[in-house]
Amino acid sequence: MNDLVASAITELLTLSWLELSAVVFAIMYLLLAVREQISCWFAALISSAIFLVVFWEVRLYMESALQIFYMAMAVYGWSQWRGTGEHSSGLKITTWRTRQHLLALAVIGAATFVSGNLLHQGSDARLPYLDSFTTWASVITTFMVAKKILENWYYWLVIDSVSIFLYLDRGLYFTALLFAFYIVIIIFGWITWLKIYQQSPATA
Repeated sequence: MNDLVASAITELLTLSWLELSAVVFAIMYLLLAVREQISCWFAALISSAIFLVVFWEVRLYMESALQIFYMAMAVYGWSQWRGTGEHSSGLKITTWRTRQHLLALAVIGAATFVSGNLLHQGSDARLPYLDSFTTWASVITTFMVAKKILENWYYWLVIDSVSIFLYLDRGLYFTALLFAFYIVIIIFGWITWLKIYQQSPATA
């Protein structure tokens, strides 16, 4: 415990500005996403570009590769959210059926096993299976956000909880703190999107 505290203090004193800047843009992304503001995707693009470098330096290769996907999804998400309306978006919040969730979980599980095993056998990746899980789960969940699937907030709660452990292990204390903050925003995001969904004409 003392070593962990000492390492955290050292990280804060050296102040990783690159990591901190990525954290700031990531917070902007999530806060804007909760409000259904299309500008969230611009913040996501910048944050992902910075995190790509940060994760590569600490040997979280799947997390680093994930940032490339995030950058592409930022463009895709922006294209999906374009339109007019109260929340500056023509796309409405919807839900998935149980069958769709089971398929998503099956894909995440299979992809995690395959990439985790490959990284374990052929690289110096740290915690390859956890790294793979957060990566593939994030791929599916980011698609859900782009499509405004209400249950994305449940997925993010699990992903971000696991990610906190992953980042603490790699000494990324700013990023771990970000994901702890994310958990609070996730709860607020779920409540906000649920109210909007319930008030929409299709569900009113």
